[in-house]
Amino acid sequence: MGVVNVTPDSFFDGGRFIRPDAAVDHALRLLQEGADILDIGGESTRPGTVLYGETGPKASVSPQEELDRVLPVLEAISKERPDTVLSVDTYKAEVARAAVRAGAEIVNDVSAFQWDPAMAATCAELGCGVVMMHTRGRPTQWRSLHKSIDIVSEVEHELANRVQVAFESGVQRDRIVLDPGFGFGKNFEDNDPLLANFRQFHRLGFPLLAGVSRKSFIGRVIAQRTGHDVPAGERLNGSLAAMTACILQGAHIVRVHDVKESVEAAAVADAVLAGESSQRH
Repeated sequence: MGVVNVTPDSFFDGGRFIRPDAAVDHALRLLQEGADILDIGGESTRPGTVLYGETGPKASVSPQEELDRVLPVLEAISKERPDTVLSVDTYKAEVARAAVRAGAEIVNDVSAFQWDPAMAATCAELGCGVVMMHTRGRPTQWRSLHKSIDIVSEVEHELANRVQVAFESGVQRDRIVLDPGFGFGKNFEDNDPLLANFRQFHRLGFPLLAGVSRKSFIGRVIAQRTGHDVPAGERLNGSLAAMTACILQGAHIVRVHDVKESVEAAAVADAVLAGESSQRH
């Protein structure tokens, strides 16, 4: 899953693809490099983000503003490459509805239907695929959240609860993918056990997505060697290592900024898994 951020402030590539033509060119390049899915997002949910409906020091992104960013990109990609599997990265039901009408097949909700109470029923009505990601709290709270006592069990339990909400709203089981939400409301030290125990989430019985690309916890891990947190632009190698660890534990989808490098690393991980399978048989 290749990331296309049509935003001015995303943590890694914010602003580079804010113009629709630049975003479409980037998206087509990711497809050429081997992306199977494109995830189009029009609002950053980095720490400190003021969500729509909240009050805060910065203005939130309205549904219309988000749609003004993503719809031209979705429509242009659908026209240029009609076979492309498109995902919209949003927590707003209004945006999800319009994006699916414009060609998106998947709604990637980082709040797992928590931040907009209409989202679950909307996705059920649309019949689209959904990625339900675990998040602790809201972006304005993330820097002050306490460390989880048992982050792996907490994520597993809360994702199970969110799946129940989806079922009660009419979302079909075969439409659901789960994501443990690396970095979303997790302290730096919470992410390592999530990475080490990623395979545990198979117990929930759904396909799994791993989104570790360029995240700050990788910069903190690398800091053990460099003595300082590594910025997002220098986290590619660490991202590939974390992604590979997830694939070797059975990740079905990996969400990445660097498609070419990730495709090559994933090919090696897949070869390892294929070799293990042939030995067993």
